[in-house]
Amino acid sequence: MDKQKRIVLLGSTGSIGRSSLAVIDSLGEDYEVLALSGHGNWRLLAEQARKYRPRRAVLTNPKHLADLKAALRDVPDVEISGGPEGLTEIASDPECDIVIAAVVGAAGLPAVVAATKAGKTLAIANKESLVVAGCLLVPLAQEYGAKILPIDSEHSAILQAMHSGSRSEVEKIIITASGGPFRQTSAEELAHVTLEDALNHPTWIMGPKITIDSATMMNKALEIIEARWLFDLGGEQIEVLIHPESIIHSLVEFCDGSVIAQMSPPDMRLPIQYALTYPARMPCPSPRLNLHELGQLHFEPPDLERFPAIRLGFEVARRGGTAGAVLNGANEGAVEAFRKGKISFTQIAELAEQCLNNHNFIDKPNLQELLEADQWARRQIGRHVGVPQQTVSSQKGI
Repeated sequence: MDKQKRIVLLGSTGSIGRSSLAVIDSLGEDYEVLALSGHGNWRLLAEQARKYRPRRAVLTNPKHLADLKAALRDVPDVEISGGPEGLTEIASDPECDIVIAAVVGAAGLPAVVAATKAGKTLAIANKESLVVAGCLLVPLAQEYGAKILPIDSEHSAILQAMHSGSRSEVEKIIITASGGPFRQTSAEELAHVTLEDALNHPTWIMGPKITIDSATMMNKALEIIEARWLFDLGGEQIEVLIHPESIIHSLVEFCDGSVIAQMSPPDMRLPIQYALTYPARMPCPSPRLNLHELGQLHFEPPDLERFPAIRLGFEVARRGGTAGAVLNGANEGAVEAFRKGKISFTQIAELAEQCLNNHNFIDKPNLQELLEADQWARRQIGRHVGVPQQTVSSQKGI
């Protein structure tokens, strides 16, 4: 390495944030934590700040700011601030090299835009930023010299496999999906799925919102849209394949018919580390793949009748504009309504589709129009369930 890498970690108290810190620990002194942020878990943020001694710690929910300051009163070298505006400040810090965006939902978008305009390397676990504003972020990255690298396992796999040829030689990509907890559940049974059922993922340990997205397969819809922007692909160049073992994380097919797959046990530390060390590879604490023990791998096409969210993902990838902001906002609102017992599991995708079909589509929106589309979708969901949606989505870690 030419120099030490200084990292700003947005969403350090979430599952991706905690895994990112574990990776930074394993990489050693060449990687320094410059700033951390959390939302509600001030106790864990205090523990992290005490261990890593970042220059700044931001608590986006100011309700417990006094508690955080009290917990760190004997650590004067850590500057503590509250409120969501702190995210954009640390994301554009001139001394930062890499910004890890692990804040769930559209709430992380302003900080992602700030990091992009500051020309940072952006390691993005927050797929919603590209879903909502890929039409803005990709041109901004080109204009300001920023680098956008995916942390999620599927897009990291695509990035790795694409090194086997030139971009012009890529014919299509195949995004794999575990199928979630309801891969073999009938349409009739899906209507009666409980919150506890939806949070019981068979493969991955994730935050509740992403786990529910995996159960509805809305996560694949978002990944389709994200891939469209990350890799400059048409919707016809993207496929989804159910692969319950979650060993092959995605595949790339080239023009000569060669298919390159990236394989590893399901562990987020590997894609996180690849984004931090890109394009180099280094020893990683994640488990190694043992094909002899694995035995068999299984594949099947997705059922678009039982899981219509995937179909919505392809539609949004085709349309672009404000469609991604509306789908994402509606989904976030509907997932929250499901968690509160206001709607059924199957209504999540149904309500998202209604919003997508009925919104005032703008082909080339600016950032304000994208944010307004996101908020409009949330309000629509709120009116449907009788619970007003927050005007600003939560800033929890993934």
